[in-house]
Amino acid sequence: QVQLVESGGGLVQPGGSLRLSCVASGSILNYNMGWYRETPGQPRELIARRTTAGITTYGDSVKGRFLIDRDNAKNTVYLQMNSLKPEDTAVYYCAASPINDPHNKYWGQGTQVTVYS
Repeated sequence: QVQLVESGGGLVQPGGSLRLSCVASGSILNYNMGWYRETPGQPRELIARRTTAGITTYGDSVKGRFLIDRDNAKNTVYLQMNSLKPEDTAVYYCAASPINDPHNKYWGQGTQVTVYS
């Protein structure tokens, strides 16, 4: 079982950028990695996903603004967030899904991102 720790959240003004990091306790070579976000009263939303094969998927609300990347050597996944909007305010979670058990996910504790004007 892999443990995940997110960092990089904070306060930013609209139009600004943040880079989130997610460090795993072990190798992520056999995990598809993703970023999700959650706001009060709303279900957790997939933001970006990058498979072990390098295939990326983005939520419609962040396409063209966010970029997911992974560094397997560092057991780390990144989320570069550009052109931030107030509606991007949420708790962002990193998730790891084993390639041999794709319906299972391991979650980090989350990091708060607040976009304010």
